[in-house]
Amino acid sequence: MTVSPLSPERPATPPAAVSSRWQTLALQVVGLLVILGIWWLLTDVLKLYPPYVFPGPKAVWTEISYGLWGNGPQDGKLLSAIGGSLRRVVVGYTIAVLLGTLVGLLLGAWRPLRATVGSYLTGVQSVPSIAFVPFAILFLGLNERAVLFVVILEGFIPVALAVSGALLNVPPALRVAGRTLGAGPLSLTLRVLLPASVPSILTGLRTAWSFAWRALVGGELLIAGSTSLGELLEVGRNTANVALVMATIIIIGIIGGLFDTLLRAAEGRVRSTYGLEVPQ
Repeated sequence: MTVSPLSPERPATPPAAVSSRWQTLALQVVGLLVILGIWWLLTDVLKLYPPYVFPGPKAVWTEISYGLWGNGPQDGKLLSAIGGSLRRVVVGYTIAVLLGTLVGLLLGAWRPLRATVGSYLTGVQSVPSIAFVPFAILFLGLNERAVLFVVILEGFIPVALAVSGALLNVPPALRVAGRTLGAGPLSLTLRVLLPASVPSILTGLRTAWSFAWRALVGGELLIAGSTSLGELLEVGRNTANVALVMATIIIIGIIGGLFDTLLRAAEGRVRSTYGLEVPQ
């Protein structure tokens, strides 16, 4: 017995839903233009703050263009920093997902482990990632392994808790049906409980990405010497280049938002396939 999605064929998207997406996109564009307009008004028109304290949109865009394709002081560094940070977060996030899935399966299958380790993981999750950086530096040294340690630690806990919680929330009827059809503990977990938990697990993966991305930037900010977005933030602080700091923050937000959008789309597709999406 293997749990399968409720809807074998994906229904066509209703025209109303397509129209709603375009309306949402239009509102987002309008909101962005309003924010840029207020920013430009405060900095370039009213000049409420000196440019070295609060630069305008043009100065920040100049830093972004120099960092990506220009000939400025940080020529090309932003592009290489994005590559370095993405490499670390992909490695750390992948390890976190694998480790978290394994721990989550153990927590979901063994009540004593869930009552002890599970409660401790919840407590550790409440600790800000930046608090683990000093420990990582002292334990692993001032190097890239310390950054990966923080990323993995922050990423694997949400995955482990999501997997164990999803397994426990599987309808009892599926467990009974699987056992009635002769499934053993391992077969029941792999062929019944785990497939039925996929939508909830995807939510945990999206949360884990958010935690891992924030932990990465925090770790890179304190562990210098590596090509990264965190290093660019530190360079901007040391050179009093607020425009570079704001440009790096914007790039960090854009990358984090893009990945979250991709994971949210995958989650929505899976929920729709499982028949969990209700048309509005």
